[in-house]
Amino acid sequence: MRAVIVREHGPAASHRLETVPDPVPGRGEVLIEARAIGVNYPDLMVVQGSYQLLPPRPFSPGKEVAGIVGAIGQGVARMRAGDHVMALPEYGTYAEKVVVPEAICFRMPRAMPFDEGAVLALAYQSAHFALLERGAYQKGESVLVTGASGGVGLACVQLAKALGATVLAGVTSADKGNLARSHGADHVVDLAAPELRESLRAQVHAAVGKHGVDIVLDSVGGEVFDAALRALAWRGRMVVIGFASGRIPEVKAGYLMVKNISVAGLQWTDYRARHPERVRRVQEELYALYEEGKLKPVITARYPLERFAEALARFAARQVQGKIVLLP
Repeated sequence: MRAVIVREHGPAASHRLETVPDPVPGRGEVLIEARAIGVNYPDLMVVQGSYQLLPPRPFSPGKEVAGIVGAIGQGVARMRAGDHVMALPEYGTYAEKVVVPEAICFRMPRAMPFDEGAVLALAYQSAHFALLERGAYQKGESVLVTGASGGVGLACVQLAKALGATVLAGVTSADKGNLARSHGADHVVDLAAPELRESLRAQVHAAVGKHGVDIVLDSVGGEVFDAALRALAWRGRMVVIGFASGRIPEVKAGYLMVKNISVAGLQWTDYRARHPERVRRVQEELYALYEEGKLKPVITARYPLERFAEALARFAARQVQGKIVLLP
């Protein structure tokens, strides 16, 4: 089979698609014949060697895959050959065939296209845990999503709207705002506005009133985090998902106390490791919302597997809206 192999960390273009032996599933493992592969910003960090979790070399990058079960190992109870599945390993999906533990393999709705199945995955899992568990969302609350045109951002917008929230999409351009509106955002907040510290709060107040926004799901960090924190309602909740701006913000504890607000973090990988059954229940809820027409993955680019470096380069250039998939 063919697989992208990282032998030494470096720029995306320095890695190659190689021919390697087919993997064989061991006990409790499933072999997936890949039909679509999700591309994520952490993939770029992994191949460059800048991610917090780096696999031993050589390895294949990639955290999302959808395909058909080709074989199962001993002890596999839920999956059968021929099943349409999605899997979420820590790495290894940039390949024509992937072996994963059954515990992180999910049977897809049969009518779901493989490209949508590959990306109704990590971003939506992150959105669900951020909004419902870390953000303690209650139906009817208002939710500000920063970086709302990206993969995780659009997943947050769609999920919050599906669950009855008033959704504010934080973006940096009109076209990104239009994309967010077309997928459920009720209001658009301009994160490129001058004097953001004041202007963001003013935009939020204009949208939902001077009490502020109940929840902020932030994947940007930096000055956007600083400004959004000031726009929180009394007893509001901020959930930190990432730092796309490159600056990790700091919080003064006194400000949290004075406004009775909270800041929480979301590292989804821990849930996969510590609570796999909870992850499975969340994926079943996501599939149910998909079948109801309330969630729809936004795929803005598709590349053949051999053009993986071009796909990753779009993340480096910050040119990604929605999701990108690789097609073996």
